[in-house]
Amino acid sequence: MRKKAEILEIMRCFEQNDPNPRCELNFSNAYTLLVAVVLSAQSTDKGVNKATEELFKVADTPQKMLALSEDKLKEYIKTIGLYNNKAKNIMLLSKELVEKFGGEVPENREDLQSLAGVGRKTANVVLNVWFGKPALAVDTHVLRLAQRLELSDGKTPLEVEQDLLKVLPEEYVKRANHWLVLFGRYVCKAQKPECEKCFLRNWCNCADKR
Repeated sequence: MRKKAEILEIMRCFEQNDPNPRCELNFSNAYTLLVAVVLSAQSTDKGVNKATEELFKVADTPQKMLALSEDKLKEYIKTIGLYNNKAKNIMLLSKELVEKFGGEVPENREDLQSLAGVGRKTANVVLNVWFGKPALAVDTHVLRLAQRLELSDGKTPLEVEQDLLKVLPEEYVKRANHWLVLFGRYVCKAQKPECEKCFLRNWCNCADKR
């Protein structure tokens, strides 16, 4: 793991390249964001957005989702991986939101993680993107790139999250997930890194650097 000063310098490079990174999932409220993030597990944001474009026209609240029914929900999301299990969880979490939280998405991690199909990563995305809290979601892109860029020695998402939270100021915590996800999606790709357009070339010590 790099020294704090080096990690902060890398974050400044991200900031110069993209000062205001954004989540690429489409949503209109906290509930549709939550559903979109649940659907995005092991799926692409592009695929999720394609499916939810029509879904959210008819079910953008937990009450409307419950009225839609699980079978009809599956018809909207059948192009998404693991859609059967995701549909089940979305109906369950919608029921829990109505019964336990008055139909509102809770603003704390413990309550979010009590919902069906919602793990720490999903909860952190909702806290960060909708509620503007300094929560750092660690998905496969963030886990891979945190190790590749020597931002963390952690081997698990939680270890990487904890390492980064120790060194990053709040202003960077709020944007670090988006920076790393977009960097991994469009530049430092897992199968073939596009080193020729990488703005972090001088910081990269990877053996496959071109």
